Amino acid sequence: MIVVKVGGSKGIDLEAVTSDLAELHAAGQKIILVHGGSYETNVISEKLGHPPKFVTSVSGYESRYTDRTTLEIFEMVYCGKINKSIVEMLQRKGANAIGLSGIDGRLLEGTRKDAIKIIDSEGKRRVLRDDFTGKVEKVNLALINLLLEAGYLLAITPPAISYAGEAINVDGDRAAAIVASAVKADKLIILSNVPGLLRDVKDESSLITKIDKAQVEASMRFAEGRFKKKVMGATEALNEGVREVVFADARIAKPISAALEGKGTVIN
Repeated sequence: MIVVKVGGSKGIDLEAVTSDLAELHAAGQKIILVHGGSYETNVISEKLGHPPKFVTSVSGYESRYTDRTTLEIFEMVYCGKINKSIVEMLQRKGANAIGLSGIDGRLLEGTRKDAIKIIDSEGKRRVLRDDFTGKVEKVNLALINLLLEAGYLLAITPPAISYAGEAINVDGDRAAAIVASAVKADKLIILSNVPGLLRDVKDESSLITKIDKAQVEASMRFAEGRFKKKVMGATEALNEGVREVVFADARIAKPISAALEGKGTVIN
């Protein structure tokens, strides 16, 4: 079993990703896609007059500030435009795909945070209480297995659902990690718009090709911005029994196959 996470950053080639997915699925590979949509969400948020806001937690991680209006835009883009575009691409390529959000059938479930502590632009600590964010803690494995056994290729997207029945924005990389551990995946492939984890974010030739899983947390020092969550997701997946994680490039032809051949940053 392979779980693939593809981000939503600018430059990602979804046609290449879905073509590779469809071919692997047709060859009998059990595979699940988890996708994001951050760049498109930013663009549409600007057009709707509700520009995105990002906050930095006291521990140094950046995340999207998700008030109710942002959550509704998030659902429109992730669950509607991007998820259904991916399903359409896969269907066009012969894969009988089905797209689900974490809300559907309580596929991804967790706790909404009561409050988040952030560092504001002036370096002061603040507490936000109207943020619809959380962390995936539970996966509806019965639903996933039902669909896989019926032959569907799954395309899963945030948001998740809280135990109280509220939609919550969750990090896609960490959601993919818990899906991978739930289905006992051999590999988690995290695709983005860079070749993998770089020693220098401005130099793609500085790719780190191999990391021992015992050193993955130490590799966080090379991660900047959103890539920190990818390293965190990798750590969580490996700790929960996933054998291998690969950070790989979603801008190239056959990106998943390339990752399976060891191209990118391989962690095991």
